[in-house]
Amino acid sequence: MAPKPQNFALTGVAGYIAPRHLKAIKDTGNNLVAALDPHDSVGILDSYFPEAKFFTEFERFERHADKLRREDNGKEINYVTICTPNYLHDSHIRFALRMGANAICEKPLVLNPWNVDALQEIEKETQNKVFTILQLRVHEKLVALKEKIENEKTKKHQIVMTYVTSRGAWYLQSWKGVQEKSGGLATNIGVHFFDMLIWMFGKVKTNEVYVSNFETMSGYIELENADVQWFLSVNEKSLPEDVKSKGQRTYRSITLDGEEIEFSGGFTDLHTKVYERTLAGNGFTLEDSKPAIELVHDIRTMTPTGSTARIHPFVKKDA
Repeated sequence: MAPKPQNFALTGVAGYIAPRHLKAIKDTGNNLVAALDPHDSVGILDSYFPEAKFFTEFERFERHADKLRREDNGKEINYVTICTPNYLHDSHIRFALRMGANAICEKPLVLNPWNVDALQEIEKETQNKVFTILQLRVHEKLVALKEKIENEKTKKHQIVMTYVTSRGAWYLQSWKGVQEKSGGLATNIGVHFFDMLIWMFGKVKTNEVYVSNFETMSGYIELENADVQWFLSVNEKSLPEDVKSKGQRTYRSITLDGEEIEFSGGFTDLHTKVYERTLAGNGFTLEDSKPAIELVHDIRTMTPTGSTARIHPFVKKDA
């Protein structure tokens, strides 16, 4: 017997990442009954849930959600999916829990480690749960690599992580360019890579930051089973020349002991896979998310050092 379809609401439905969640809700056989966004460019709903109620004001959205809960006729919201700007995640998760729903939140789950602690208390009070999207943990090639590394056990690996995703002048004028709202580069574009590395190579032992500004960050992390040099940038000038010559605006590279880890493919249905395991009772929890949130918070608040002992090669090139 097939499980009963769950009712979803979604906040931030006009955003970049929302279509992946709409597809995941649809592909797992569930319903979207309500959606929220201050912007009304939400024609994407026609492709997935044209009957969903849409709101541009949180107050009206909240009132509708409460109405569905009080009517108790099978239309009450079971899950709230959160795709809003990072600084709103904490508030919208609290809303979901206190209205009797579980929350599924995009990365970064929250901006600060103490937000996780508070949400764990609200979970206990409400008996509802918070889940997040750590999609790299379900990528088949990365799962296989993790199993291989765990079987080796003894070796300390050398990692070089590079992620350049060119952004135009608009980026720093949006909420993404405001550290208090986005958490900065390490949080906004790096948190899922840092989560993957901690998941794969163990707890953080040492953390250093060498470069830190609105467009570029770089540092070094010692994990239990790996030394990691990392570089993040939204500045097109950081792209390697051979990448720029091809007209590409994004460069993603992770090397393990000098060899490239190839996982550029296999991203198509990762959100759906995360939803499947979440709905089956095996979602990624607050506790799963916390180590990476602690790390990116520390990176954000650290004063860059003058050390160059383990500085990323891209920083040397640009120096």
